[in-house]
Amino acid sequence: MTAVYLLAREGGRVPQLTLLLAGVAVGSFLAAIVSGLILLAQRDVRPVIFWLMGGFSGRGWPHVLVAAPYLAVGTLVVLAMARELNALLLGEESARQLGVDTERAKLVLILGASLGTAAAVAVSGIIGFVGLVVPHLTRLWAGSDHRILLPASALAGATLLVLADLVARTALPPLELPVGVVTSLLGGPFFLFLLRRARGGLS
Repeated sequence: MTAVYLLAREGGRVPQLTLLLAGVAVGSFLAAIVSGLILLAQRDVRPVIFWLMGGFSGRGWPHVLVAAPYLAVGTLVVLAMARELNALLLGEESARQLGVDTERAKLVLILGASLGTAAAVAVSGIIGFVGLVVPHLTRLWAGSDHRILLPASALAGATLLVLADLVARTALPPLELPVGVVTSLLGGPFFLFLLRRARGGLS
């Protein structure tokens, strides 16, 4: 997270597009390192591969208790920034005119979101597309007010993961699929739909 933030920083500011591109670059670099370590490993790497795919197999309340404090702090930080997020919907320039310190807001949001994400990933592995699919769908019925959208997205995301875990455990018995595979099968087409809709809007 620190590397991404520093790479994206330009003249004391962190443009959102540059932040996203820096995240993709750092993520790809670290993924290559992980792949290399797996190839060089002298032991059974199946648990590592399963973790990279994401899932809840073998997880229980002790894991929840370990992650809960970090998730709680990260969630509270992001919820406390709901007003700033509402202002940022209007664009950074408009948000600054409304009195929002946009650079401080982005830094605090990055810290809070990264803390919660790190705790969740440490326990369940990498479960992709939930953060992309759920907020977009939730916004359709909950609106764009982050005071409502954030808790609604959290509840909807938990519901989606429970359903995805159910599908992962029952789709191909006795084989249990990683939950990340199920969410990626759902999220991939949805992401393409978003890209197509964005292109239509631009044209």
